[in-house]
Amino acid sequence: MKKTIFTLIGAIMFAIPTFAQNINKNGDEIIGEYLTDRGGSKSKVRVTKAEDGTYTAQLFWVQNPLDKNGNKRKDVKNPDKNLRNVDIDKVVVIKGLKFDKEEGEWNGTKIYDPSKGIRVDVEAEFVDAKKLKLFGNIWGIGTTIYWTKLK
Repeated sequence: MKKTIFTLIGAIMFAIPTFAQNINKNGDEIIGEYLTDRGGSKSKVRVTKAEDGTYTAQLFWVQNPLDKNGNKRKDVKNPDKNLRNVDIDKVVVIKGLKFDKEEGEWNGTKIYDPSKGIRVDVEAEFVDAKKLKLFGNIWGIGTTIYWTKLK
């Protein structure tokens, strides 16, 4: 009986890392729609593949799209003044994301936070089939957020 339990535990321990490696094996796995929730502020992001083989993430729904006057919110904190008139539910948050097959992660670009108007380096990887972990950092200091894959 003990031998069976130890064998089962060993099999599970080896299966979990293998599963994680398999879900981060194909760059196109990242394509889809995701729900984000940052402190109760929910939004949806669509990840697509660009012609150059990189990936782009763009907001397509935000929970609170209107300002206090009932007007569509704009990306007013964008450091690029030419983009400050973009509707908040159309903001591109990641552009030029590359899949690193050896590392099993997506990286090589920045993620944009429209609530703060900043761009930081980003790395992304799936922790399971439906949860994408994104780590954004600047000068080695960062934070982790999770996006839930909808489809």
